[in-house]
Amino acid sequence: MHASKGVLLAVLTALTPLAGRPAFAEPAPAQSIAAQLQPFVDGHTLAGAVTLVASKDKVLNLEAVGYADVVAKTPMRTDDLFWIASMSKPMTATALMMLVDEGKVNVDDPVEKYLPEFRGQMLAVEQDGEHVLLKKPVHPITVKNVLSHTSGLPFMSRVEHQIDTLPLREAVMSYALSPLKFQPDSKYEYSNAGINTAGRIVEVVSGMPYEQFMQKRLFDPLGMKDTTFWLSEEQASRLAKSYKANAAKDGLEETPVTQLSYPLTSHDHYPCPAGGLFSTAADVATFGRMILAGGTYEGKKYLSEASLRQMTSTQTGSLQNDGKSENGYGFGWSTTRKFHESEPMSPCGHGGAYATNLWVDPARGLVMVFMVQSAGYPNQDGGKIYPTFMKAAEGFAKQ
Repeated sequence: MHASKGVLLAVLTALTPLAGRPAFAEPAPAQSIAAQLQPFVDGHTLAGAVTLVASKDKVLNLEAVGYADVVAKTPMRTDDLFWIASMSKPMTATALMMLVDEGKVNVDDPVEKYLPEFRGQMLAVEQDGEHVLLKKPVHPITVKNVLSHTSGLPFMSRVEHQIDTLPLREAVMSYALSPLKFQPDSKYEYSNAGINTAGRIVEVVSGMPYEQFMQKRLFDPLGMKDTTFWLSEEQASRLAKSYKANAAKDGLEETPVTQLSYPLTSHDHYPCPAGGLFSTAADVATFGRMILAGGTYEGKKYLSEASLRQMTSTQTGSLQNDGKSENGYGFGWSTTRKFHESEPMSPCGHGGAYATNLWVDPARGLVMVFMVQSAGYPNQDGGKIYPTFMKAAEGFAKQ
């Protein structure tokens, strides 16, 4: 009797919105995203997930499915935390564009205007185990280049072993001392170093540490209470465990987040603008709703429409994927080249290394958040999980 009550309580808790969050109607069975993802949990392809769909005005659907801890059979809850990895990038880009709006940064400026250590940076034209041949690039890398992965900076420098092991100032200094891999503007190559450099510009121009700027100018005003580079003990108790395919490729096994330093509650590691944040579905959705609403949330203006439009519009032309698809990249945001200039903003979003995802769809008027902790799925069914979520989430467009 007591065990049954405990299970019922866990289920009800997982389906209940956070206190203070916008209320929404409990989904009918045909609308339940969790029900459509449950077969992946039953098939041991998905450990668990939190999904959220919102308009710019309210949360339309928030559900949890599966387990935060598979072995302990701990049910996933809607307020569980996740390492959102590269979903940190659009948040960092937003912070920088706030400074653009204030007239303190121009995206066409060379990075060296704000970070003098980049003066004289060279381009590697030949390189092997025995020698490196350098020459001057056609132009110094720009703020636009570092925000759009077109700078030629490496993914990370040789002195970085994990994404959070160096203070931001030292990490960015190591990028300035690294030769460029290609001419600026000639290629798209995904680069944590570029977004970290943008984060360093934020702290130099604002006069406060990057992480303080993010907290005071973005997270606190938006009410993103669980978005952090450093987990409290209480937040750590709500962190979903990470999983990867087991050796037999027929199920999941727990895995650490190899890019981060443990323990995750320690303050001995440093904030990474390109991928260091933890968050919840509700917090990520709040950020997405501000973007969907044109840079405004609950009456407060965070971004001008001009800055938001530029940030969320493709800045890479046909460079990404060699022009073979409609993918693009804005400033810290994945975009689509299907965007038309007559529209107020492009569909945009970003994923994270462990399969989390945020997508903002202005045509449908939706923000769609998918939170999991997966370093790889055991079989081909894993590739069906996110499309299943997206198809179900798009069904809320008319609500």
